Amino acid sequence: MSLEPMLPRPRIPYGTWGSSYFPAWQQSALAEVNIGQFAGEAAGRIYGRRKVPVSAIDYLVIGSTVPWHWKFWTAPLVSACFGRRVPGYHVEQACATGLQAVLLAGAEVQAGREVVGVVTFDRTSDSPVGVFPERRAHQRTQAIADVWDNFGFDPATSRAMIATAGNAARKYGLDRREVDELALYRHQQYFDTLESGFLDRILVPLEVLGVNGRSIGRVDADAGVRPLTAAALAAMRELDRCVTSGTQTHASDGMATLLVTSREQARALSPRPEIDVQFVAKAEVRVAPAMMPEAPAEAVKALLQRTGLSLDDIAVMKNHNPFAVNDALFAKSLGCDWRTMNRTGSPLVWGHPQGPTLTRVLIEGLEEAVDLGGGFVLVFGCAAGDVGIAALFQVSEGGN
Repeated sequence: MSLEPMLPRPRIPYGTWGSSYFPAWQQSALAEVNIGQFAGEAAGRIYGRRKVPVSAIDYLVIGSTVPWHWKFWTAPLVSACFGRRVPGYHVEQACATGLQAVLLAGAEVQAGREVVGVVTFDRTSDSPVGVFPERRAHQRTQAIADVWDNFGFDPATSRAMIATAGNAARKYGLDRREVDELALYRHQQYFDTLESGFLDRILVPLEVLGVNGRSIGRVDADAGVRPLTAAALAAMRELDRCVTSGTQTHASDGMATLLVTSREQARALSPRPEIDVQFVAKAEVRVAPAMMPEAPAEAVKALLQRTGLSLDDIAVMKNHNPFAVNDALFAKSLGCDWRTMNRTGSPLVWGHPQGPTLTRVLIEGLEEAVDLGGGFVLVFGCAAGDVGIAALFQVSEGGN
């Protein structure tokens, strides 16, 4: 018996998604709110703008990496903030969280759910303190200073995240001048896209409300993005091989949301039901410890081998690139031109709030594919020290 009728490919209804802008760490009113509550309320405002009835959503997958107050209540609390308390759960996989949440929502649709909301968010401005029982130590408790202690190094290897970029640059013989050129090009891509109005279809300006219900500010720009010049990049001190302050991303805050549905519900909810966005495949790999930039490239290789496709078959390639080294290594490893990637911008430039990063990357990639008339969309990135994830989606008109 064929399983195809039982396990249909999940869909993402075109035009029902949205993201906040990603203001840099402690540069916006988001530093003053409960990020889970904000994300739920913001999702409700985005659904309203997209004319999505929240009554249609029957499940919710949320994703974040920074601890937030009330996190125990996970998806039911976040969904209550957009006006419909539904079941669901929380997922966390470091920088891969935003893509993994979407893929898990697809599994829920294959299991019989009709409309699954995905809301991903993080506030790196939070930096909460934690106290954890440690029964193996002389002192029963040990205070963890803040979340940055977790991000700073991999406890399994004692290597800092920035060192993974340096390790990869040395292994692949990357050139500092090319990496600087790449970073400058990525910034120009972002500013060109911003000027074109493309991001206005994705990013939603949002009012931030304080505890008294009054506005304490607006999130209406990717605050933290700064113009760069070749001379400024060349003058920056190298923190590790091919890594400077200008060739790595910055911490930021934000949220993003989309829906994952059956084909029938996608057609009912999308403002352009003739556009079909469906899941195709996923791959995840682990490479040698402290070699993070290598992992996304290996995940893409595994995905292409599994599907029988090549990069020539891909219409849109977008990734989470915390370091410019990631893109340079990917291009060298797969024999492609890094100028063909991230044509509408990337996290290297607009920031990295972790949880929603790859969700926004995916939304941008799908919008770009629609502009191109359809095709395969390849989204990939890293997850902490040495894990890579890649997923393939297909955009077409009048799909099966």
